[in-house]
Amino acid sequence: MDKGRDLKPHIGIFGRRNNGKSSFINALTGQDVAIVSEIAGTTTDPVKKSVEIFGIGPAIMIDTAGIDDTGDLGKKRVHKSLEIIKQVDCAVILIAGNQFGEFETNLIATLKNIDVPFIVVHNKSDMEPLDPATIHQIQSFSDAPVIDISVVMKTNIDAVINALKQTIPPTSYQKPSLFDQLIKPKDIVLLVTPIDSEAPDGRMILPQVMAWRDVLDHDGICMSVKETELEDFFRLNIKPALVVTDSQAFEYVASVVPEDVPLTGFSILFARIKGPFEYYIQGARAIADLRDGDKILILESCTHQVSCEDIGRNKLPNWIRKHTGKNLTFDVIAGMSPLPENISSYALVIQCGGCMSTRKQIMNRLKPFTDAGIPVTNYGMAIAFLKGIFTRALKPFQSATATL
Repeated sequence: MDKGRDLKPHIGIFGRRNNGKSSFINALTGQDVAIVSEIAGTTTDPVKKSVEIFGIGPAIMIDTAGIDDTGDLGKKRVHKSLEIIKQVDCAVILIAGNQFGEFETNLIATLKNIDVPFIVVHNKSDMEPLDPATIHQIQSFSDAPVIDISVVMKTNIDAVINALKQTIPPTSYQKPSLFDQLIKPKDIVLLVTPIDSEAPDGRMILPQVMAWRDVLDHDGICMSVKETELEDFFRLNIKPALVVTDSQAFEYVASVVPEDVPLTGFSILFARIKGPFEYYIQGARAIADLRDGDKILILESCTHQVSCEDIGRNKLPNWIRKHTGKNLTFDVIAGMSPLPENISSYALVIQCGGCMSTRKQIMNRLKPFTDAGIPVTNYGMAIAFLKGIFTRALKPFQSATATL
């Protein structure tokens, strides 16, 4: 299963076979984290490595197969490499021997199509320096930085790091704030955290932990109860500045929390910093327009053991069927598995909160659907709509104009 460390910026290394992609990663990190071989095609599948890059900090480097791989198996490897582009915040196109042609221009077109910034690095300068004609050819397709290096001689590695620092979007490594402009110092925030069969044994789930930390980072006062003790809390005559609940408890929590106390859900908090928030709002409203025979796609960002209480596979579909009274079909895709080829067959897409994914991963995951005009929303938005508290759950964000 993916771990929280994958929230670090993702840097993908792309290039032809035997251009030295694995050696480049080792040179950049100053350690042997990738397998190096003189045999072309040694790297067959994308490999993630959690590394520390001086001047950048923690990052996920992704070593990919050669974009010029051949044969039926080679084509599958290339396809996997190109699919990884949807997960990266920044790319390095590694060339060598002044080879820049169709493989590289097609790669650039793909990167531009999904707004992935990149740099071009010419390796093996100790054997053949970068030719001005090659620079001119590259610049006819892109204004990305072009750097000449040798991983063997360790030359110009600092220039690569500086270029990456300038190219990686700040949002990929700057910690986004869940409560930006929602609370102020000394505010009391109450987190309603049900403990059910999906909760990890002996600890809280990641969204709850991240919310706790974010409240503290805002110098707020964080308090937490299970929904079974919520009424007892309000008997203490403490008025929180904000209540955040697990979406599955929305209906009950809304009935207990006084109307003058702002209320929202963990999943909606994450929707603001990790997804297309306005699209999510419109998509939730599209639930009312569902018709008999419609197909709905559920996207889970992480893989996990399915339980009878599973929200995406059981509860949410059942709630939608009950609310609409329609005969609906639900498909589920977990992790980063490929999307269906015929996405036009779906009337609605519902994304999980995305606590285990980066914003770039979620935005690229949903881009084919938003481009096609297919409504998208997320778990929290959908549940709030189904439980009749949609307007209330969004109200805390109406005065928050955070730039995310």
